[in-house]
Amino acid sequence: MLSAALALIGFAAVLAQTVFLREFLVVFQGNEITIGLALAAWLAWTALGSAWAGRAPATDAVRRLIAFEILSGLSLPVTVFAIRSLRAVLRVVPGESLSPTLSLVAALATLSLFCTLSGALFATGIRAWSGEHSTAVSVAGGKVYLLEAVGALAGGFVTGLWLVGRFDSMTVAVIGAGLNLLTAAALLVPQRRLVSAGLAAVLAVGLFAAAPTLVRTSLGQLWRGWPVVATENSPYANLAVVAQGDARTLYENGLAAASAEDAASAEDAVHFALLQHAEPKSLLLIGGAAGGAIREALKHPSLERVDCVELDPAVLRLAARYFDFPHHERVVMHAADARLWLRNTPQKFDVIIVDLPDPQTAQLNRFYTLEFFREAARHLTATGVFSFRLAGGENYISPRRAAFLRSINKTLRQAFLQVMTYPGASMHFFAANRRAPLVADPRTLIARLKARRLETQYVSEFDIPFRLAEDRVLQLGLAIRPQGSTPVNRDFTPLAYYYNAILWSAQFHDRAAEMLERLAGVPFTTLAGAVAAAMFLIVLAAARCRGAHRGVASCAVASMGFTMMGLELLVLLGYQAVYGVVYKQLAVVVGAFMGGMALGSWRALKTEKAPTLSLAWIGWIAVVSAVALVAAMTALSRAGNALGAFLGSQILFPALAALSGVLGGWQFPVASRVYFAPADAPGDAGALYAWDLMGACVGALSIGAWLIPVYGFLKTAALIAIIDLPPAVLACWWARCGLKAACGVPRTTP
Repeated sequence: MLSAALALIGFAAVLAQTVFLREFLVVFQGNEITIGLALAAWLAWTALGSAWAGRAPATDAVRRLIAFEILSGLSLPVTVFAIRSLRAVLRVVPGESLSPTLSLVAALATLSLFCTLSGALFATGIRAWSGEHSTAVSVAGGKVYLLEAVGALAGGFVTGLWLVGRFDSMTVAVIGAGLNLLTAAALLVPQRRLVSAGLAAVLAVGLFAAAPTLVRTSLGQLWRGWPVVATENSPYANLAVVAQGDARTLYENGLAAASAEDAASAEDAVHFALLQHAEPKSLLLIGGAAGGAIREALKHPSLERVDCVELDPAVLRLAARYFDFPHHERVVMHAADARLWLRNTPQKFDVIIVDLPDPQTAQLNRFYTLEFFREAARHLTATGVFSFRLAGGENYISPRRAAFLRSINKTLRQAFLQVMTYPGASMHFFAANRRAPLVADPRTLIARLKARRLETQYVSEFDIPFRLAEDRVLQLGLAIRPQGSTPVNRDFTPLAYYYNAILWSAQFHDRAAEMLERLAGVPFTTLAGAVAAAMFLIVLAAARCRGAHRGVASCAVASMGFTMMGLELLVLLGYQAVYGVVYKQLAVVVGAFMGGMALGSWRALKTEKAPTLSLAWIGWIAVVSAVALVAAMTALSRAGNALGAFLGSQILFPALAALSGVLGGWQFPVASRVYFAPADAPGDAGALYAWDLMGACVGALSIGAWLIPVYGFLKTAALIAIIDLPPAVLACWWARCGLKAACGVPRTTP
């Protein structure tokens, strides 16, 4: 039963992380920076909990484990309720963003209880296993790490493939809490505490019964003061429909995605692009299913077919039920990732319109990269037009926004022969590969508007001349003209969402935006040199400290924590860039990663000889791992046919994820044997795990939100290698010293 309880640590951690991050998406309107802040808070509290509980005495470890299981289980729904109450506490209305500082404070406050207990469970589990099986702490640490990885593997698959998307987050949290309480009850029976076991079981049943009430109450906190008519928890997002009078708004992860009464936005989304074409017969609309864009597009009499691709089937269901959603024989709906759908369809279109928000996240950024623009260009007819909108400005574009728009402009020009922009608060980009020029003359647009007898309120013969006033068009063109240093936005260098993070930060404090700009301006060679020097100083200090073997193990584990976070983010963002958000497949990728960790831990426990030498070999493998991973993903991204895409998404990418996980799972038991050397006192049972988590915490803060978008996948991988190199050298030196000592030569200090 103890093994099951320890596996539940990993199961509950993955379940909780999935649920909490989904809820943070709603409150924070989560971009990569806010998610990185939440992950960093998670890892920091877990590390603190592990270090704190690891100092407890070895006696009564099982009883402490039971207590932590109960408290951890109860804290799951409490944390969900706390996150959903953030809006009310902070007085934030739906659609309003939180500053980076406030986001970090909120994450630290709400995650403190559960994550501290989660870390305490791991350290206490080591003590409990060591006492129950009469094994050394070094061996117990590896066993618990293996069991946690197995539980995380199961938690990833169960939560990702079954619970999320079927149940509300509060219900999922209650399920996790119930499992913890029932496990605690089972552990209490051998302790002859039958009354306590019965109370824990009754409490679990009571939580299950109270789940519907907890869901209603917590949702009431999340949408306090807002009349919600429908909510749905899909695999892709938390969705809510809010009604105010006759107006209805669809919120997707807390962000207003569509409004039933926003005729101005619906007209703006499609008419300018369709008027660019002399006689459009086929239209591909990416996004915009619930916002009235389809209704407006059908006003063009020449259109014979409209294909609309929307990622989330739940959006289509809610749009059909609560919005003015046209059911027409000319409209074909596709519930799919638009990039995957476009890659696999043989169709070509007269007009392709991307009706999605600005690239505020890595997921949205995929529709503004050079690779996607080239894919769109291949699916245009000879006279076809490609179009999308971005936030601009009626009369002024700030330097920061201009830098972002220049990057998109330059990227678009590398995929199309012609590019043209219309100014406005909603700025339009048009692109084509035809010889005939794109239409810039307002008289031509007005003539087509009248010829098609379009009944419009906002895109009209009065608005078009103002929109295309010569001075406004010239001013915009000068502001966003690409410069020599302007970067190109690509799948594996997703710089556009970093620009958006700067714009987001500037809303709250100019200093935060300035800091992000400075980080973006750091030359890679300067950063790499500084990191290399700092790492070598750290490992030198670790080698000279008292108990140098612990310094060796701690450095290796901390750098591996950073590397594992980096490998996981590279795999997930790489998979997303190449194959899109195919949810079940992503769950398989995450599950494969955890399965690799379990396999690595199992293999390490089978090898008991020369742990310092094994630690050195693992360090050198880590040095090359990230670069090898990026090279493999780059090769997979070039597989253009359906068979290559199937093999890559279903087999090869999960295999890469599993191999990445093996590395971290293999190292921890080996490092544990080095850290808890037989000649020394067992010491702090949770310290090594805390170092692992702190390394991952630094990775969560820096890799997804800064290194990958600014420097790209390959340079980020090179930086990971630079971080892993000094600990690998240190482990080699320590292994060499160990061999000399075995031959009677005293150890030396570098």
